[in-house]
Amino acid sequence: MSASSRRRMTALALATLFLFLLLVQPNHPHAIGWGALFVFPLELPVILLALIALPHASGISHAARVFLTMALTLIALLKTADFISFNALSRGFNPISDLALVDAFARLLSGTFGILGAGLLLALVTALLALLTLGIWWATGTWARVEVPRKHALLASGIATIVALLMVAQINQAMGRWVPPFDPPGTAFTARVAVERWEMARTTIGELRRFHTLADDDPFADAPAQMTAIDRDVIILFVESYGRTSHDTDFYAGLHRATLASYEQQLSTAGLTSRSGFLEAPTSGGQSWLTHATFANGLWIDNQMSYGAALASGRQTLFHHAARAGFHTAAVMPQITREWPESDVMGFETVLAFDALGYQGPAFNWVTMPDQFTLAAMDRLLRSSEPSGHFFIQVALVSSHAPWIPVPDMLPWEALGDGSVFASHVEGVETPREVWRDRDRVRAQYRLAVDYALQSVFEYALLHADDPPLLLVVGDHQAAAFVALDERPHVPIHVIGPNDLVNRLEGVAPAPGLLPPPGTPVLPMNHVRNIFLTVFSDAALIGAMP
Repeated sequence: MSASSRRRMTALALATLFLFLLLVQPNHPHAIGWGALFVFPLELPVILLALIALPHASGISHAARVFLTMALTLIALLKTADFISFNALSRGFNPISDLALVDAFARLLSGTFGILGAGLLLALVTALLALLTLGIWWATGTWARVEVPRKHALLASGIATIVALLMVAQINQAMGRWVPPFDPPGTAFTARVAVERWEMARTTIGELRRFHTLADDDPFADAPAQMTAIDRDVIILFVESYGRTSHDTDFYAGLHRATLASYEQQLSTAGLTSRSGFLEAPTSGGQSWLTHATFANGLWIDNQMSYGAALASGRQTLFHHAARAGFHTAAVMPQITREWPESDVMGFETVLAFDALGYQGPAFNWVTMPDQFTLAAMDRLLRSSEPSGHFFIQVALVSSHAPWIPVPDMLPWEALGDGSVFASHVEGVETPREVWRDRDRVRAQYRLAVDYALQSVFEYALLHADDPPLLLVVGDHQAAAFVALDERPHVPIHVIGPNDLVNRLEGVAPAPGLLPPPGTPVLPMNHVRNIFLTVFSDAALIGAMP
């Protein structure tokens, strides 16, 4: 074999290997491993045989390479997005509703690695994407230059067609149109991923149409006599990343259940009643605002498109109803550092974002301020003002948000000041980059962060035991599966306050105390709004409860 033939064969082998690795790229964390190299992608022979069958150096061949390069690059990006989404949110990437998360993801990277680090990472990703595109163009060009006799080209075309038909059968199976009587073992289908995401996008658009209709069908719209049974402030405290794993997974439950048991006793001694249960959250691993919206709107909002549709629908949230009942409604959002125009239609009369809370202490990496300071600032800026009526407040606590390093300590409430006292809590601690090299250490930090968040909440309840508000303490979502070690989208809810008000919410929190037993029924979170409006109204609406 001549040197030029050897070079040509080597180039073909490398091009084949490149395309093979691209097509078996996993889109799910569970697919990582050497086993991915022992599956055969049916797209590979179709691509190679089609490139051979097309006339060399023709416009058709060039157009086919452009199409393949664009399609394979897009699918590689989609698989990467899928992989990230499964890791962070325990679900696949939705090309319609999840595009809005790119900005949030970029800000998370900036908070974790700094602006320079995030910029370098973006530059690296851009360079890799460019190399990937060039690699696909080179690999397809290498095979497109293979010259074979016309009869061999026709044979290649026929084989490619047969294999393509096999792929079409698998695509039909993925779309649920027809289940073929065969499913070749040891095969991988990149095309199936693309089709499933296409179906997801199509379904999302259809869901949005139905969602608009559902949002308009509200039995409580403009109903009279809402929340008349409540004679005090109501505070909904969303605890970041507080999920069922804190109750059921040994690694976390050992600490968290002990904390809950201790505070259950302290609350009871202070004359407060508590009840607990589990809710099914609309999201896992992130996107807290979807939980906030589901809780307030009484609609199942599990993606960004539904979130936007809910805001645009004119749906009356818990906060709209509270304002009509005479409460002063407010949102305390320490993690909001930009404009938040959506809040204008959520029913909040006052919004206290980061800049309004007066925190002068250090940031805890992506976390803007400790939860204890947030609660103290709420008292200072809202509850101590003694308005003509009571407050109805949503608070999004963030100390248990990733990266969970460093974790502050509880301080005497009178010592918090402007937050400068927390400076010593961040000195000399490891960086997220150092901790996140080891998943076991990440889990250990998460355990500590959630425990601090729980302490902050229950110490706040004890602080106001003499004149208690009605507190609803809700986990916003389960942490990412690799951290939580639990993929269920279940979160705890604790109701704390005067006995007569707390026991009205037995349908939401069926178990007395702070430790709901394992068999406690799980209530979908979108049911809470209607139950709340019903049990606290003198004139309950028949048929309004789910």
